[in-house]
Order: sequence, then structure tokens, then C-alpha cells
Amino acid sequence: MQTRIKLLAGLAITLMASSAAAQVSLYEADGFRGRVFGVNRNVTNLERLGFNDRASSVIVERGRWEVCTDANFSGRCVVLRPGSYSSLAAMGLDNRISSLRTVNRKRYDNEAPPPQPAPAYDYRRRPNERLYEANVTSVRAVVGPPEQRCWVEREQVSGGSGSNVGGAIIGGLIGGILGHQVGSGRGNDAATALGAVAGAAIGSKSGNNSERNIQRCRNVTNSRAEYWDVDYEYRGRQYTVQMSSPPGRTILVNRDGTPRT
Repeated sequence: MQTRIKLLAGLAITLMASSAAAQVSLYEADGFRGRVFGVNRNVTNLERLGFNDRASSVIVERGRWEVCTDANFSGRCVVLRPGSYSSLAAMGLDNRISSLRTVNRKRYDNEAPPPQPAPAYDYRRRPNERLYEANVTSVRAVVGPPEQRCWVEREQVSGGSGSNVGGAIIGGLIGGILGHQVGSGRGNDAATALGAVAGAAIGSKSGNNSERNIQRCRNVTNSRAEYWDVDYEYRGRQYTVQMSSPPGRTILVNRDGTPRT
């Protein structure tokens, strides 16, 4: 009886160690969120383990792994190198992995693109990690610096104090013609002269005005939040974390109080 108990205890310890040292972590949602399943050996059919066609993101901790869309390592297969794959959609594997196995380090034609760098803040859930709810006590949205908004306006500008000689000549001729048609005799001559003078004055100013594009700018307040400072309480202690989106009334943490997504 004692021998059997020791064997069972040894088996339990082995299973726990295997889970803790998982070489591949399959996540149910993009960005390493949702339910997670750890794998440290070849799996011919994930359906038997309750995780068939569920993985949307993957973390390969050690070695190279070939993941396939069908059981028994068939269908469309892709080799993943160590690293973080925040989304399987671009590879056509989103919610389609049914089997996976280790492969050697040689070059494969079906290798996936290089994995993405690991996230700066490692809040990913670990395989078989128990999570707890922590009450959020305060949330502060942190906005970015003011933004500069610019636009272009059309503005009339004067050509300066110089006379427009060509415009004065043309204006004088037109003014003289119009003035000649007013009155008769000396009155006609006077009207012609007056029209020429007025036309020349107007003509000398015409053509001096032009338009140009003027760029104007002003600073406006940025109302978009860059991130959120979140205070939460867990087991009588206060914690603070920065989050990329506002939380609800609670957030998930592990037994040490570290947030998990």
C-alpha cells in the first residue's frame, strides 16, 4: 500500500514538473490571453486533451515545434522557432491546430516568419496557473503631450509701393476712351483727361496684389489616453500596474499578486 502511494505521489510530482516546464504554451485568444494549455511532448490529437482547434497565439520556450491543422501531424504544417507568436491568423493557423511535435534544428521549407519580440511587461498567464480576482480601487487615464495641428490658408499680399507701369498705361487708355464718351467740347476734353488720370491710377494698382499659401499651426490638448494607471488590492496589500485599456471592477492576478491577462 505504501509503495503504491509513493508511486502515485511520484507520478503527481512528475506531472506537476512537466506542466511547470512546458516547452510550448497554446493560448485561446490573440495576445496570449484566455485559457492556456502547456505541451512538453508530441501530441497526435489535441481533441483528446480538450484543446483541438482552439489556439490563437503561441509561445515556444525551447526547441522547434511543428504544428499541424490535422491529427497525426498531417494537413497544413508550420515549424515554429523559440519565441512569442501573438497571433496565428497570418499563418492561417488561427483556431486550427490539432497536433504538434518536436523537430530537429535543420532548415525547413515550412518555417514560420521570425517570432515577435517578447512583450515588455510579461503578464501572460502560465500553463495550469491558478488565478484570483483582485478589486480595483482607482483608475487614472494618462494622456499624451499636446499635439500640434497645422493647416494652410490662402492670403492676399500687396506687391509693395512701386507702381505697375503696364497697368497704368492700359488703365489710362481705357479711362480716356470712357471719358471721351462723356460730354462734348471742352467738357468732353475734360472728361477724357479725367478718365485717363483715374484709369491710370487704378491701373497702376492692379496687378500688384497676389495670393500665397500660409501655413498656420497651434497646439491642442491631447484627450486620448496613452495608458491607465490602475491601483488594486489583493490580500490586504495595495498594488499599481499600467494597463493599455481600462479595467473593470476587478483584474486577474496570480497568487503573488502579479497581474495576468
